[in-house]
Amino acid sequence: MRAHELTTGRTFGVTFDHGEDFFDALSAFCRDHEIRQGYIPSFIGAFTEAEIVGACEKLEEPDAPVWAKTHVTNVEAFGAGTIAHDLETGSILPHIHVSAGLKAQSADGRTSHLLSAKVQFLSELLIIEVVSPNMTRPRNHALYDVPLLTFGAPE
Repeated sequence: MRAHELTTGRTFGVTFDHGEDFFDALSAFCRDHEIRQGYIPSFIGAFTEAEIVGACEKLEEPDAPVWAKTHVTNVEAFGAGTIAHDLETGSILPHIHVSAGLKAQSADGRTSHLLSAKVQFLSELLIIEVVSPNMTRPRNHALYDVPLLTFGAPE
C-alpha cells in the first residue's frame, strides 16, 4: 500500500460543452488554471461516443491488464479519477473510470477505464487540486508496465 497525506488547493466546478473531446478539454482546463495534479471525486455527463477498456474474447491471461478497447455510443456516464503530473512533458496524466449506460439498449451498462470520449450536451465535473506531494504515474515493470499513482519523488 502507498499512502500520503495530501495538501489540497483550489476546488473547481467545471463543465465541458457539447462536442468537446473530454480529455482535450480536461487538459486545457488544467493548463489554463495551472493544475498539475488532483482528484476528480465524481463527474456526470453524456458522451456521443467513447472508448473504454474491455474485450469480448476470452482472455489468455486473466490476471494481466486488458489493453484492448471497446467502442460505445450515446451513453450517460458517471465517473471519477485522478490527475497525476507527467514530469517529462509537464502535462497531466489522467486516470478515469466510468460507469456508462447505453441509452439505446435500455441503459445496459459498461464499467471500465475511460480511454477517449466526445461530450454529448455536457459533462459536469468537480476537480480538487492537490498542491503536495507530487503525484506521478510511473510504469511498474514488475506489473505488466501498468502506470501506478505514486506520491512524492518517483521511485
